[in-house]
Amino acid sequence: QVQLVESGGGLVQAGGSLRLSCAASGRTFSGYTMGWFRQAPGKEREFVVTISYDAGDTYYADSVKGRFTISRDNDKNTVYLQMNSLKPEDTAVYYCAATIRRLGFKTSDYLYWGQGTQVTVSS
Repeated sequence: QVQLVESGGGLVQAGGSLRLSCAASGRTFSGYTMGWFRQAPGKEREFVVTISYDAGDTYYADSVKGRFTISRDNDKNTVYLQMNSLKPEDTAVYYCAATIRRLGFKTSDYLYWGQGTQVTVSS
């Protein structure tokens, strides 16, 4: 079992920045590929970015490429999502997730999920 806890969400103006964190506990964090997803009201949960267990591979959704950066610190059992140039359409609940796959792009690829953190971007 892996427990995931997100933090760092909040309210920010368009063009601003936020950094989300996801702290993991339980099984060895460094063995899991991590992903961030988001879900806006009335919409399905969508893929944002994934980072492989060794940080050797990262993939971003086109909608966030160039604005968001994922990183991980395996010593701290934490994955981060730096979000810059935020837009109102980035408003959503952001979830981190863990998988044993090399990479994961779908919700069904992931075994463990956090409870989510709200990000609201005002125009």
